[in-house]
Amino acid sequence: MSDFPPCPECGSKYSYMDGALLMCPECGHEWSADATDEAEDEAVVRDSNGNVLQDGDTVTVIKDLKVKGSSAVVKVGTRVKNIRLVEGDHDIDCKIDGIGAMKLKSQFVKKA
Repeated sequence: MSDFPPCPECGSKYSYMDGALLMCPECGHEWSADATDEAEDEAVVRDSNGNVLQDGDTVTVIKDLKVKGSSAVVKVGTRVKNIRLVEGDHDIDCKIDGIGAMKLKSQFVKKA
């Protein structure tokens, strides 16, 4: 196959070069190769209000969250200290008092 990066819009692996731009045949998205390099370097995680999160921040839970495989619930207003940012769907790794280690989605927290 090609050595071109996948489409940033739809994730298609069939992207191709057309002049100075990269093209996606599946969704029609056009982007520059320079923009792709910058996007990969900037893995920014934002909270529900759009604030940038960093390792070591303290966040507050904005919604009751059920703990999978348990009857426990992380209540609204729970403060989580010293978060770590990780790759994946659940992008915050943390320890919550009384519950233990777990992963959270950044869309359910706000920076304290």
